[in-house]
Amino acid sequence: MFVGFILCAVGVEDPRLQLLVFAGEDLRTVDLPPVGTLTIGRGDECAVRIDDPSVSRRHAVLHRGPQLTIEDLGSVNGTLVRDRASSQAAADTLNVRQLLGRKAELAVGDTLLFGTAIVVVRHAPMPDVADLAGSGPGFVVRDTKMQAVFDQAARAAPTPINVLLLGETGVGKEVLARAIHARSGRAGGPFIGVNCAALSDTLLESELFGHEKGAFTGAVQARPGLFEAAAGGTVFLDEIGELALSTQAKLLRVLEERTIVRLGSNRPRPIDVRLLTATNRDLEAASRAGQFRSDLYFRINSLALTIPPLRERSTEIEPLARLFLMAACRLIERAEVPALSAAALQQLSDYSWPGNVRELRNAMERAVVLCPLATILPEHLPPVIAGYVGAQPVLAAATRPAPRPVDLPSELQSMERLRILEALSATAGNQSEAARRLGISRGTLIARIAEYGIPRPRRHGAESDG
Repeated sequence: MFVGFILCAVGVEDPRLQLLVFAGEDLRTVDLPPVGTLTIGRGDECAVRIDDPSVSRRHAVLHRGPQLTIEDLGSVNGTLVRDRASSQAAADTLNVRQLLGRKAELAVGDTLLFGTAIVVVRHAPMPDVADLAGSGPGFVVRDTKMQAVFDQAARAAPTPINVLLLGETGVGKEVLARAIHARSGRAGGPFIGVNCAALSDTLLESELFGHEKGAFTGAVQARPGLFEAAAGGTVFLDEIGELALSTQAKLLRVLEERTIVRLGSNRPRPIDVRLLTATNRDLEAASRAGQFRSDLYFRINSLALTIPPLRERSTEIEPLARLFLMAACRLIERAEVPALSAAALQQLSDYSWPGNVRELRNAMERAVVLCPLATILPEHLPPVIAGYVGAQPVLAAATRPAPRPVDLPSELQSMERLRILEALSATAGNQSEAARRLGISRGTLIARIAEYGIPRPRRHGAESDG
């Protein structure tokens, strides 16, 4: 979703709120409704499902109304709330509240801890738009290949030609499409996009062309499609290579006749849109193999722009990382942007970035959450980037321990240590029961006890559970 010359609008946020959910190495966002409740837990019925053994089946409920609150539902591991990181975060004690069957008010930037899962409340970001004019804050274009793409996009933007954007997943095809729209004569009209790989064939045709009432089960009223809704603007079809052949034929007819026919209707309706498309597939090879219509390929390929992967434009890694840190801090209303240590920068430079700029952005968002202190260290980066795999940060205490294993951020270690102590105390030193409460194996618990220098629990001269 991001390219090297983006972010002239960095830091702009939507008044809506989101949850940023970290579960293991997975990251996803959940939009919060203006009013209502969201159940969080491991169960299939939960609105925010976190598939992690340390999370209870129905762990907590988030209440959205005049005030945002979180209510723990008596979960095994409880719910921890870490207040928004600020300049006071450099203190040795972090402001952490533990909830067991209780409620607490939340603010933007607060971090919720459900077992080993981390959830952050933030503003919903606005889409970033690249400035093809070559000016504006947050502008990054250093690589010569990116400069060439930039120049061609700037020349193509004011014209009506169809542009095909090529490149690996995460390089920033949609951002470039938005930039072309913003520099075009249709900038005053809507920009509406759809991911062709995310919908079934029937749903995608309804999204593109619209439908009449009763056209299919669930069509309770007539609805215009994207080509009608984007009148005077731009339609962006991402992952167009995933279109079924039947849908390809209908799309070709739309482009040739400049009309659409809604599902369940036989009346053609004129359209006035520009089409931009994107794919990470080799459409030329797919057309030769009969998997993509060659006539449609030539129609959408008036100009093809290939965005190089991030690993081929290493000079842009550091400035993009700093911009993403700024954006992440603004979304959670964090006053001070943490610095990147030399060791963390080296890890970013050495990594191959298979997820491209999107992966870099996610890594910086994660670092802002895990590091409330002044400097981001390698252990605040995802394990695969920092050079270790399998580390699971667990937050659970409010005092800093002396031991410092390299695979856990220090502020997370301190909370985990206190949580282990609390579990051992609650179970009278029974390690098996304490491990069950923590949602980890007994072997993992014993390893953590050794890491943090916690005396092994003993009862009557023997280990508590054998």
